[in-house]
Amino acid sequence: MPRNVKKVMTLPINVIFSHLQKKTRVRLWLYEDTKLQIEGQIIGFDEYMNMTLEDAVEIQNGKRTEVGRILLKGDSISLLKDANVKKG
Repeated sequence: MPRNVKKVMTLPINVIFSHLQKKTRVRLWLYEDTKLQIEGQIIGFDEYMNMTLEDAVEIQNGKRTEVGRILLKGDSISLLKDANVKKG
C-alpha cells in the first residue's frame, strides 16, 4: 500500500527572501547575455523579482568589475545561486 507523501513547494520569492534575510552573496546569470554574471548581496526586491544588489560585481571571462549598488530587472535573470557555494 503506497504511503501518502506530502509534497512541499518552495516559491521562488521565498528563496530570494531567504538570501535577503541571511545576507548571503548571490550570483545571477542573465537571460540575454549568458557570458556575463552578476554577484552581490540582495538588499531589496519586489513581486516582479526586480532586485537591488549592494556591492555588485560583473563577472565576464574571469574579469571582475565592481559596479556598486544596482537595480536588476527580474525578467533579465535566468538563474540565482549562492555565490559562496564551493564546487565539489
